[in-house]
Amino acid sequence: MSPLNDEQLHQIRDERREQIMRAAMKVFAHKGSAGTKMSMIAAEARISHGLLYHYFKSKDALFNALVREAMEGAALELGKINHLQGSPLEKIRALTEAILDEGGSSYFMFIHQARTSDGVPEEAKRLLEQYPMQAFVEQLLPLFAAGQQAGEIAADDPEELIASYLTVLSGIMIISGHHGAGYRVPKVEMLMRMVTAPK
Repeated sequence: MSPLNDEQLHQIRDERREQIMRAAMKVFAHKGSAGTKMSMIAAEARISHGLLYHYFKSKDALFNALVREAMEGAALELGKINHLQGSPLEKIRALTEAILDEGGSSYFMFIHQARTSDGVPEEAKRLLEQYPMQAFVEQLLPLFAAGQQAGEIAADDPEELIASYLTVLSGIMIISGHHGAGYRVPKVEMLMRMVTAPK
């Protein structure tokens, strides 16, 4: 068997790093920063404790990397919504479906833990301050305003409407993360009724 070249080694490192980050997000989402140990993350990722430290020097470094990826990813995904085909209401439905996707639960639980749990590193707190909820509301404002002008979105105060929409979705994901299979996630159509203009 021939030795791996630099490109293959780089790919393996990237894949392993992603594996670790996905496992860490799951553990942090359920245990919070203070309740998580690196050994738990190593066990979830099915790797040795020593190998984990080869990729991340400390629990705080891993937590900070996850917060950065999560917040930048959320802002990027929200930005993409405006470039989708379809009416404003169809774009909001697509966003709702993406948030309620099976993988969304750990993600939202992690963000909730990062914002509320004890033991969050100072760097992570500073990163979170760069992405307050109001920033996400403002990012969605043009889409909701266009939907109101088209008569598709309820004619309430758009900022309050968006804040309510995001709060409900976040709450669903947090409850879903805590209760797993025992919790019945509302259907997308039911959630869309909160923002849709009455006919």
